[in-house]
Amino acid sequence: MGVRLVFEGVDCAFHVWVNGQAVGYSQGSHLLSEFDITDYLQSDDNVLAVRVYQWSDGSYLESQDKWRLSGIFRDVYLLALPGVYVRDVFVHTEFGGSYEEAELGLHIQTACLPAYQGQEYRLRMTLLDESGRQIVDRDLETLSASAVEGSNADICVKEHILNPQLWTAETPQLYSLLLTLYDEVGVISCVHRTAVGFRDIKIHKGRMLVNGQPITIKGVNRNEFDSERGYVTSLASMKRDIMLMKQHNINAVRLSHYPNNPRWLELCSSYGLYVIDETDLETHGCHFMGNESYLSELPDWKEAYLQRARRMVERDKNYPCIVIWSLGNESGYGENHDAMAAWIRERDPSRLIHYERAYDAPIVDIVSQMYPSVDMIVEEGRKEDPRPYLMCEYGHAMGNSVGNLKEYWEAIYTYPRLLGGLIWEWSDQGIQQVNEFGEAWYAYGGDFGEEPHSGHFCLDGLLFPDRSTKASLLELKKVIEPVQVEWIDAQTGKVKITNRYDFLDLSHLQGGWTLLRDGRPAVRGKLPILRMLAGESEEVTLSLPPKSEMNGSGEYVLHIHFSLREDTIWAQQGHEIAWADLPLGMLQVTNTPLAHADSKSTLHWNETEREISVHGREFSIVFDKEAGAISSWHYLGEPLLTKGPKVNLWRAPVDNDVHLAKTWTKAGYDRLVTQQRKLSVEAWGEHSVRIVTESVIGAKGEPVAFHSSLIYTINSSGELLLEASILPREGLPPLPRFGIELQMPESFQYMTWYGRGPHECYSDRKESGKLGIFSGTVQEQFVPYIKPQENGNKSDVRWAALANVTGAGLKINGMPLIDLSCHHYSTEDLTLTKHVHQLTRLNETIVKIDAVQSGLGNHSCGYAPTLEAYLVQPQPMKFQVRLQAMLFF
Repeated sequence: MGVRLVFEGVDCAFHVWVNGQAVGYSQGSHLLSEFDITDYLQSDDNVLAVRVYQWSDGSYLESQDKWRLSGIFRDVYLLALPGVYVRDVFVHTEFGGSYEEAELGLHIQTACLPAYQGQEYRLRMTLLDESGRQIVDRDLETLSASAVEGSNADICVKEHILNPQLWTAETPQLYSLLLTLYDEVGVISCVHRTAVGFRDIKIHKGRMLVNGQPITIKGVNRNEFDSERGYVTSLASMKRDIMLMKQHNINAVRLSHYPNNPRWLELCSSYGLYVIDETDLETHGCHFMGNESYLSELPDWKEAYLQRARRMVERDKNYPCIVIWSLGNESGYGENHDAMAAWIRERDPSRLIHYERAYDAPIVDIVSQMYPSVDMIVEEGRKEDPRPYLMCEYGHAMGNSVGNLKEYWEAIYTYPRLLGGLIWEWSDQGIQQVNEFGEAWYAYGGDFGEEPHSGHFCLDGLLFPDRSTKASLLELKKVIEPVQVEWIDAQTGKVKITNRYDFLDLSHLQGGWTLLRDGRPAVRGKLPILRMLAGESEEVTLSLPPKSEMNGSGEYVLHIHFSLREDTIWAQQGHEIAWADLPLGMLQVTNTPLAHADSKSTLHWNETEREISVHGREFSIVFDKEAGAISSWHYLGEPLLTKGPKVNLWRAPVDNDVHLAKTWTKAGYDRLVTQQRKLSVEAWGEHSVRIVTESVIGAKGEPVAFHSSLIYTINSSGELLLEASILPREGLPPLPRFGIELQMPESFQYMTWYGRGPHECYSDRKESGKLGIFSGTVQEQFVPYIKPQENGNKSDVRWAALANVTGAGLKINGMPLIDLSCHHYSTEDLTLTKHVHQLTRLNETIVKIDAVQSGLGNHSCGYAPTLEAYLVQPQPMKFQVRLQAMLFF
């Protein structure tokens, strides 16, 4: 028996001793290392010693954006080899003119130990489908074991397979190949199992084809990282990741930027994900030399580059999920990459080759870029290059981010050459810590006193470190959903349904619809079973009630949803796959600026030197003339406000504001003060009073930036119509937002709104927000980004309500729509605090009501600033909002 010692991952290099004898050395952190220790073992106890080095010359090739955590981080185990065994097998699947028959090609290498010289062995091949049914079961040949390990002649086998079940990410059909060696008396010596997926990958007219069908990459980049275990990822955590990916319509993953744990590849093959397997190669440090390509161009480093390519391909060549080999990441481009590509292409011509830094060089089968703008990918989509174009990284999901995905995917669906993209990245890489109170928090760069570091640049995932979801992931799920619905004729209830799967028809989904009136369900129905094929569209007429029978005025919206008809290995029956909100419009609605005054209640108002007081039957409002704001508002004896409305233009910058925020702070937006210039009060009709304030806004020591006005119209019913306007001076940059802010007592913590939700939405990231009525506490709307920033906004809000435990509160009515966010934290605290657990919770509920807020964009990395359509341009603006004190329950 021979014994091998296997290390699946050691950062970054190591020596091995067994029983005091030197066995060997290896480097290449994410590559498998195997040592023959047969001659070093003793019959009793054995001592294994490993010396791990933090740095080696290989470190120059492993300068990825990640934590530096050296050590043994993957499995270490012994392999006991029989006298004769299958040393290696390379599986190929090929197709002829159709995919109704295939040829299974095997290149098999056997080996033997010296003691088994001269013995004969029989090799048998068995192919089983997923149900365990034998497709092939036959002897291949009789072998004579050689005395020298590995010198046996290679065995090449070709087997014709009729009607194979094809492997794709949507239909991950796997076969089991068993290669069994029997000795002279029929005793099994060795069984070698390999998963087989029948599929081929080609490029044709700018499209990537799997099994002859064009596909679209809807993917993510994934680092192997655990907030408590570092590089160590358990099988349970891998399953959790892959199930979350599948549940959010993701079909591809790039192994950034190194070969992953082999168990991950097994899961991708069985659950169904396309994989870009990437060489453990990145020379990021050469940036500081001014030439990222330095090592890639040096002949002395050619073998080091080639070795990493060989070890990746030889370890991973039989995983069906791998459709693309990547030559590494951010290592410039040079002759060493050409050598890698040439070797891979000769060894495995069945897959495509990718390398972003090569861009459109002849060695790559796919042209790719990182973080292009929408305009850039449209330009690429229009090119005549016969190779597809891929965004191997885009969207940079750092903090509150991933804006304008809709525009990216509109371009992808418009231009066939655009292969799709992979979001950077899957999960935040924060390291969990515990403070003196036993509370967990997440550390990022610099929190351990290390230098140099990249700060919170490791917090750029669609998930928090504990794998809880961010709104960014929900937005991605929505824009890449495989079913699209649009109106053909709202009058007759006719819709067009398009199947955006690459292979599946829609029969595995069950569809239903709900007619919403002002956000509440009015009528429900089911869709018939849809069998349209991938890429096809069909017109469906729904049994909606005619508009003449829709009882009551209001806003009507048709909500259509699609969910799994049966359980899968990654989600249960009923899991939602896709949905759409289709507006039918407003019926019989009269929107007045101010509701009718209470004619039974007399409005009283009084003006003194310092204040204006307004009283009705159930309310009182006091206006501070010097401050130019409401100083108190009582309803049924309860205080509603602690600080009155003020014009609000600043937000705590999100990570993507990194460039915009420089212009904001230069303009003084982060330190604006308001100085009142004029105030007037007058009766307004029979039952109302109007207060007008005119002010200037600017930073101390800077010219006036804005002239503003606030007009308060209060009627005898206790309603307040507030109109805010600003007039900016010339030369100002775009604004963070335009709205008003007011403060309520902390007790007003119960929030309900009719708009998009239930999660946070922004102007360029709201496709995933369903229209409806949602509720929760104010604190539940807070999104705990590890590095605090603007969060929790609600978009397209028709109305919102804030109430206390007695049911008293304030209703906020958009005219017609507003953005709204409520917090127990100040904007200043969110701007300046470094970690979320260090925020100071206030004894107030801070309410921000916006006419408009700047989009989130994608500009924390790359060439994708916030789109012009989502910037708040410095121009004259005004908006109205109606505030109403009332009892809600």
